[in-house]
Amino acid sequence: QVQLEESGGASVQAGGSLTLSCVYTASFKCMGWFRQAPGKEREGVAAITPITTATEYADSVKGRFAISQDNAELTLYLQMHSLKPEDTAMYYCAVDRSCPGLRQWLLRGTSEFWGQGTQVTVSS
Repeated sequence: QVQLEESGGASVQAGGSLTLSCVYTASFKCMGWFRQAPGKEREGVAAITPITTATEYADSVKGRFAISQDNAELTLYLQMHSLKPEDTAMYYCAVDRSCPGLRQWLLRGTSEFWGQGTQVTVSS
């Protein structure tokens, strides 16, 4: 049973920063973060593959967000800077044994395992 537990969500003002954490019990080829705002479809935000530490980002967060992984602590991170109101969403940690490629995985919007989510609210 794979378990993912996110933390770090909060309410912040525009321009602020947050770091989300996800403690996991197993490492997979595709690991990353998705988000879903009310009334919108789930969106892939950032992904990393442990073997090569290659990363991929949604265009909307490139240059502002950074994904990283600490295999010793079994923790996935998402550093978020220059936050905007449009970043407001529930953020989910996800992992998948079947990895079509990081960008495809983010665009596909589905994953094998999900965390419960952590809320990020950015006010203007």
